[in-house]
Amino acid sequence: MAYCSSLLFPLLVLLILNSFDLTVEENTISLSFPLTSAPLSKPPASRAKSLSSLLMSRRSNQTKKTLPPFDYNYKTSFKYSMALIVSLPIGTPPQSQQMILDTGSQLSWIQCHRKSPRKPPPPTSFDPSLSSSFSVLPCNHPVCKPRIPDFTLPTTCDQNRLCHYSYFYADGTLAEGNLVRERFAFPGSRTTPPLILGCAAEPGEAEGILGMNLGRLSFISQAKVPTFSYCVPFRRGNEKITRTGTFYLGQNPNSHTFQYINLLTFPPSQRMPNFDPLAYTVPMVGIKIGGKKLNISTAAFRPDAGGSGQTMVDSGTQYTFLVEAAYAKVREEVVSLVGTRLKKGYVYGGALDMCFNRNALEIGRKIGDMVFQFEKGVEILISKERVVDDVGGGVHCVAIGRSESLGIASNIIGNFHRQNHWVEFDLSRRRVGFGITDCSRSI
Repeated sequence: MAYCSSLLFPLLVLLILNSFDLTVEENTISLSFPLTSAPLSKPPASRAKSLSSLLMSRRSNQTKKTLPPFDYNYKTSFKYSMALIVSLPIGTPPQSQQMILDTGSQLSWIQCHRKSPRKPPPPTSFDPSLSSSFSVLPCNHPVCKPRIPDFTLPTTCDQNRLCHYSYFYADGTLAEGNLVRERFAFPGSRTTPPLILGCAAEPGEAEGILGMNLGRLSFISQAKVPTFSYCVPFRRGNEKITRTGTFYLGQNPNSHTFQYINLLTFPPSQRMPNFDPLAYTVPMVGIKIGGKKLNISTAAFRPDAGGSGQTMVDSGTQYTFLVEAAYAKVREEVVSLVGTRLKKGYVYGGALDMCFNRNALEIGRKIGDMVFQFEKGVEILISKERVVDDVGGGVHCVAIGRSESLGIASNIIGNFHRQNHWVEFDLSRRRVGFGITDCSRSI
């Protein structure tokens, strides 16, 4: 999950499994789920305890039912502060689980706990003993023995001969537990096949992750979801009012108004150390501020021989981060416009250093509108009213930081710069669509 500072941002070292094959097909599916938003707590940093006999594999003796394909649309609203948190019904019977919608992660995982009268688990935790469709992956499962690991640490065999996973995020935090299989249940008595996900056993309040990138083990790949989209409403970073937007999993009736860009693709044989092959890589070509196109080479937005410069869209990152070649030009222009008002020596969250004590609207008017430019003439417009964010204490910062502050070499387009825009991921056509709208309305 891609988060910066208080936000988790995962750069996953995800490679291809050779024995487990899941592909996205052009099946018709359209679902959506309740989302809420909350500040993120860190995944457990200590080594998780293995799931005990409670998690031992069990097979249901129930007769399998043939269900019709997922051929319906479903839509709901979500609340937004920093992250998008989707509430999904998981298991048989279903238990509602909160998972952060993350287009920068592959593995989905939930918090798993046995309910005990002595120490109540977090209210969002999953109780495997209550689900007849739950099973764990043994050590001899192909996913547990990849020649090239799919995770940032190789899977291992725990003391109970169950498949144990470890997942590192860019900020150094760790999520770990056992790999399991479980169904997702949706309206109309429809369920997915058993999907592989993580079951974190370490006590904690962290929500789970709904992995939505292009990896074989992501939710969209395993469930064969061809399209999903969301619309993040406008909000100030420090405001107390909760904003509401819209989320679709499946066909969006507004898509005829979207402008599309093709995802950049690279051959699997082209391995680059700083490149994430499972991210949504987009063809960005430039940035304009106040109507002026900045002198940034297009090469700054494309991966070089080592993968540096990749530009990705990520729902798990709040702000936008640019590699030095692009960031330096943005900062140079901002300084030329409002440099005398910069808060000297101040860096918010170790990432944002173009900050001011003055009124946000005044600063925004002096900077002007900002535009992210892509191929085919597609643009994301950030109006002058949304150029800076309220980070608290009367301080407002331009919502762009250096990628190196995250220890990465990629450009990340965050949620802040996609407010009041539809973002659609059309997997069947390998493209991303953008559409301007008022995301606070029911749409």
